[in-house]
Amino acid sequence: MKTIILQAEKRKILGKKTKSLRKQGLIPAILYGHKIKSTPLTINEKEFDQVYDEAGQTTLIDLKVQDEKAQKILIHEIQADPVSDNIIHLDLLQVKMTEKLKTEVPIETEGTAPAVTDLDGSLILNKDTVEIECLPQDLIHKIEVDISRLKTFEDRILVKDLKVPENITILENPQEVVALVTPPRTEEELAELEEPIEEEIPEEIGEEAEEAVEEGLKEGEGKEEVEEMKEEEGGG
Repeated sequence: MKTIILQAEKRKILGKKTKSLRKQGLIPAILYGHKIKSTPLTINEKEFDQVYDEAGQTTLIDLKVQDEKAQKILIHEIQADPVSDNIIHLDLLQVKMTEKLKTEVPIETEGTAPAVTDLDGSLILNKDTVEIECLPQDLIHKIEVDISRLKTFEDRILVKDLKVPENITILENPQEVVALVTPPRTEEELAELEEPIEEEIPEEIGEEAEEAVEEGLKEGEGKEEVEEMKEEEGGG
């Protein structure tokens, strides 16, 4: 398997001052793990984007912090600005190869469902991730689900039907539905959806909505400050 390498630098800039790092194309990050001291880092934004496209959050990465020995890590959490969607902080989890870990793995569908192609139904993916437990070296990037078994509207694919290697445990309710196909809407249902809503919104409610939007923007700006405060405390 190809080794994915991510370069990082130690940092002393913490809290609100990290905004200056982002203007330089650097992402503030925290490296933490079991029985290790949390370490504040910076990572080049462009390099991180390339690594994340390849590894996601379920592939082991070799983290190189300056001239130190590479450490096996997972990208554990990504915090993004609620308005711009730019990454404002990363949580990197250092793993111990002899200890099992828990993480979420994405579900991807393959094939075609006859209940969709032959009966005009709609595919419903009830779960797009599942939580698993395994040793770090046994991590899988995704779980593929063959939806060709969905031949009628009564057919279901359950968590217990998911195929994973024996050394991986799925930590979900085995009876939970992963995928199904629902029947097409009737003409009456479609007609109801197309009926225009004539009810007028009172002017005072509209003003309240505008105020709510303004408050929401303020909360979005405050959220970044809260996350940075949390980051500063975690950086110790």
